[in-house]
Amino acid sequence: MKTVLVTGPIGSGKSEVCRYLASKGFPVYDCDSRTKGLYESVPGLKSRIERALDIKWEQLPVIFTDSARREALEHIVYPLVVRDILDWKSGLRADAAFIESAIAMQKKVFDGLYDEVLLVTADASVRRGRNPKAAQRDALQTFDLPGIRHVIENNSSIEELHRKTDEILCRLI
Repeated sequence: MKTVLVTGPIGSGKSEVCRYLASKGFPVYDCDSRTKGLYESVPGLKSRIERALDIKWEQLPVIFTDSARREALEHIVYPLVVRDILDWKSGLRADAAFIESAIAMQKKVFDGLYDEVLLVTADASVRRGRNPKAAQRDALQTFDLPGIRHVIENNSSIEELHRKTDEILCRLI
């Protein structure tokens, strides 16, 4: 089974690409929602994070401005996410599966979980219009284009995004 990482900056349209892929019957692992699920399902995880970061759970968004706390959180949570991805993949019977993550390419812990990368991008002004948090999060994300063979520029309509996704699918599968 080929596993494709769908990545890109906040507001680029990677979630829409993944919704479209799921509507076509492809399995999609959404790292954000699955991680939130782990916070709820892993016994003691929230309190472990609170102790390690020396904050209350409600203060967790501080990780976007505090690199030491963000790294401490990643050290705790990313191994759980990797295990969850591996468990998810082991139960699949598909020719292709997709993992949606804005950060997986930048974190070594995720290396080896995917075979190819699909980068979804859009102009900064377009992304900021779609999500006001884009400006803040841009500094936390980088995308190394030399290793990426599949790129969708998403500055237009949803229909155009779907058309471009279909074109990429023909090359991927």
